[in-house]
Amino acid sequence: MARHLLVPGRGRPHPEHWMVRWADAHPDYQWAPHPPGPPFVLEDRVAALHAAVMADDEPAVLIAHSAGCIATVTWAGRHAGPVRAALLVTPPPIDGLVPRAKLPFRSTLVASRTDPYSTFAQFERYAADWGAELVDAGDAGHLDTASGYGPWPDGERLVAALG
Repeated sequence: MARHLLVPGRGRPHPEHWMVRWADAHPDYQWAPHPPGPPFVLEDRVAALHAAVMADDEPAVLIAHSAGCIATVTWAGRHAGPVRAALLVTPPPIDGLVPRAKLPFRSTLVASRTDPYSTFAQFERYAADWGAELVDAGDAGHLDTASGYGPWPDGERLVAALG
């Protein structure tokens, strides 16, 4: 059994966003942190994720979207804790802030060929650097509500595969 920690991106996700839907459908899923909205302060997000990971000895599966992926890989570069795996969905390039080391846990990176914030080649570089399995989501935008992702059953299957 594993805990599931939702690591949100820069802003507060729309109520129809897949992360919000998953949190509503799975009362055991926890926000790390609860979506605070802008601004995105990396140090605050890493500290909140660290507190959530260390709150329990049960291994966690981290589910991160957008800038939440950057908080996740930054946390992994600075801390150790009971993390089994991570789902990293459309991580954006953030100049000077993105660690490039292999992650110490299994990870899957979901990439879009039509993300307005990044290129598929950038996703490929992240996956290679982090040692993540790359999943090509095709024409999926930023995998957010604006791109049509309220329900995201493929994502739920990816989380299940991570354990």
